[in-house]
Amino acid sequence: MGYGKLAQEALRGVVREAVARAASPQGLPGSHHFYVSFKTTDPDCDLDEALIKSYPDEMTIVLEHQFWDLSADDDGFEVTLKFGGVPKYLKVPWRAVTRFHDPAVNFQLYFEYESPGPQDESDGNPSGEEGDENTVVSLDAFRKKD
Repeated sequence: MGYGKLAQEALRGVVREAVARAASPQGLPGSHHFYVSFKTTDPDCDLDEALIKSYPDEMTIVLEHQFWDLSADDDGFEVTLKFGGVPKYLKVPWRAVTRFHDPAVNFQLYFEYESPGPQDESDGNPSGEEGDENTVVSLDAFRKKD
């Protein structure tokens, strides 16, 4: 079933909704603001070359007062931030996000990053499930004890 992956995707939905609300005309309510860390190595990240050079693996941005053109969709988010006074466009897919933090309410989420890899459908496993990794769980742990 891949419950771990399902849970990660559900929690990414929380981040997606929070960023979408911040992108709405009402913006961020009260003292809410976000720290978002993401893998700059993701092939679908669209970043300025200077930013990639400064942050070759991971980057954390702050969405608080000075951000522009924030938008979010099913694939990721886009925003313009200033670095050294110069506006820079960033496009980040949700799968690249590794951490989301709203310090106003001490809310944090951490995510494992999985590189998308090649899009080859002919891997011999049409079900999309992982290989022969079976997990055996003892039911004794769930039984009522007398």
